[in-house]
Amino acid sequence: MVRQRELPRSGTQRVLAILAAFTAERPVLALSEISRLAGLALTTTHRQLAELTRWGALERGDDGRYRIGLRLWEVGALAPRSLGLREAALPFLEDLYEATHQNVQVAVLDGREVVYVERITGRDAVHVVTRPGSRLPLHATAVGLVLLAHAPISEIDAVLAAPLKRYTEYTVTDPARLRRALADTRRNGYAISVRQIETVSTSVAAPIRDERDVVVAALSIVVPAKGAHARRHVPAVLAAARGVSRGIGSTPGNP
Repeated sequence: MVRQRELPRSGTQRVLAILAAFTAERPVLALSEISRLAGLALTTTHRQLAELTRWGALERGDDGRYRIGLRLWEVGALAPRSLGLREAALPFLEDLYEATHQNVQVAVLDGREVVYVERITGRDAVHVVTRPGSRLPLHATAVGLVLLAHAPISEIDAVLAAPLKRYTEYTVTDPARLRRALADTRRNGYAISVRQIETVSTSVAAPIRDERDVVVAALSIVVPAKGAHARRHVPAVLAAARGVSRGIGSTPGNP
């Protein structure tokens, strides 16, 4: 058996490597799995896990496996880009959900991905892969198209020059088509993504603007792709996004 060789890293780097081992697909991990994924020796991993568990960043179950702890969630909830935004968005998300009983959510831009900061869903709503804290690509989501459409040209060029993942047969990966979609989004004030992440769903999104008229987030509804007539939800999504914008300081004259 070849013993894993641990590369020299600072204490902070080791902690971050351990936390990065946890994903939506891997929410619960054993010691050996964390050691392998983080690239750390078992003894080092065990020591770091004990410290993280004592602080509350991780929790250890009765089966001996680890999961993210509530203390880390508490700290993450203080992120300034999500804190005020979530508080302002929730009343409008609740109204939109009550009117449709479909998934409603808010996302922000982070690098070349969107991060969902809030979501309301129901038992009878169409299945979605998103949850608060999850990430999806810009090119295949309605919120991503909205955020990318209002990003600097250099950022748009960088995203479209990179490999674009295809999730379904409907995912648009052609840069020329995406540029046209971004232009339509800027002109129309909203984006529609049809069956691009999952074939069962279509999403409609609109921009949320701050007091400087800068697009800082996007609000969307996700409805069944079959028979839901996504365009009929555009006025309600636009109204909700404008309401959130006012809540974070945008003036009524802003588009």
